[in-house]
Amino acid sequence: MIADGDREVAGTESGLQGNGAPSLFCQNIFMELDLLTTYAEKAYPILAALVTPRPIAWVTTLNENGTVNAAPFSFFNVFGDEPPMVVFAPGNRDDGSPKDTALNCKRTGEFVINMVNEALGEVMVRTSASLAYGESEIEHTGLVTIASSTVAPPRIALAPAALECKVHDILEISGNRLVIGIVTRVQVQDEYFDAATSRIRTDLYHPIGRMAVPDWYCKTDQQYSIDRPR
Repeated sequence: MIADGDREVAGTESGLQGNGAPSLFCQNIFMELDLLTTYAEKAYPILAALVTPRPIAWVTTLNENGTVNAAPFSFFNVFGDEPPMVVFAPGNRDDGSPKDTALNCKRTGEFVINMVNEALGEVMVRTSASLAYGESEIEHTGLVTIASSTVAPPRIALAPAALECKVHDILEISGNRLVIGIVTRVQVQDEYFDAATSRIRTDLYHPIGRMAVPDWYCKTDQQYSIDRPR
C-alpha cells in the first residue's frame, strides 16, 4: 500500500511495446491523492483540472415570479439515448442553500440546456454572477430568448443549439445534486444540421469546453479522428 501523497515509479523506459503501441507500464512518477481525507478540500480544483474538457450546460429555467434564470454548469453530459437523457449538477451556494436553477427545476420540472460557442463565451460567464432570487440574468445581460416548443422555459436565441428537457429525477448525494432530464426536443441552427444524413455538422459546430478552475476554457475547432477497429 502506498501512503497518501507518496510517489510511485513504474515500468519501462520507452512506454512503448515492440509494435509501437503504448505499454501497460512506463517510466512515470505518480502521486496518489486521497480526495476523501487528505485532499478533500482540494477535490474540486483537482477533478475540474483533470476531467477536461467538459461541455457546458447553459441552463434556462423559470423563476417563481416568471422571470428567466440563466446559469452555466460544466458538471454536465449526455447519459443515454433511449430515452435521450442528460445530467447536470447545480451545486449549492456557499451558505449551503440550493442555487436558483436547482430550486426552479424542482418546482417546475422543466429546463432548457443552451449550448455555448465561442461568440457567447463572455456573456455566458457573466450569467454566473450571483443575483438575488427572482432577478433575471437574461435581463441583466441583455440576452434575447425564444419560446421553447415543449417546455415553459425559453431558450437563448443566439445559442447554436438547445435541448428542451423535463426533469426525470433529482438525486442528492451529500453536497452533490444531480438533475436528470429527458430531452423532449432539440433545437439546432440550420447551418449545423445535415438533413440528408440527419447528423450534426461537426466541421462547423464548435462549442467551447470548460477547463481548469477558475477561468480556463478551450476551443473545439481543432479535431482529429481515430478509426475504430472493425
